[in-house]
Amino acid sequence: MIRFSTLDVEMPPVDPQRDKAWISQVVESYGKTVGELYYYFCSDEKLLEINRERLGHDFYTDIVTFPLNDCESVLSSEFCISIDRIKENAVTFGRSYESELHRVIIHGVLHLIGFDDLTYKEEKEMREKEEEALVLLFS
Repeated sequence: MIRFSTLDVEMPPVDPQRDKAWISQVVESYGKTVGELYYYFCSDEKLLEINRERLGHDFYTDIVTFPLNDCESVLSSEFCISIDRIKENAVTFGRSYESELHRVIIHGVLHLIGFDDLTYKEEKEMREKEEEALVLLFS
C-alpha cells in the first residue's frame, strides 16, 4: 500500500495511480516488495519541527524517512517531504519542480533498499539510482 497525504500544504503534482505503479516498479527491480509506504508532504517549518522532535536534528532537509519495520525484503516507512525545499532545490539544481519532487519521493525508497549518501562515492551512486528511477517514470 502506498498513500500520499499532506500535513500543512496543498497536495503537490502527484498522479497517485502512475506514481504508485512507478514506486512499486522501482522497489521490485531491487527484488523487494512494497509493504506500507506513507508519504506526508509539508512545509519547511513543519519538517523542521518533525526533524527536531523525532530525530533531535535542528536543520532543514527535503525528506526524512522513518522505517516502520526491520524487514529487508518488505519495505514499510513513513516519509515526510518538504515542498518548500523541493521548490528551492529545483531552482538551485536547474530541474523541473515535478522532476525534483519525484527524485525526492524515490530517494527515500532508495534509502530503504540500502543506498546511502553520506560519502561522495555513496552520494554519486544515489544520484545515479535516482536518475535511473526517473527515466522509468518520465520515459
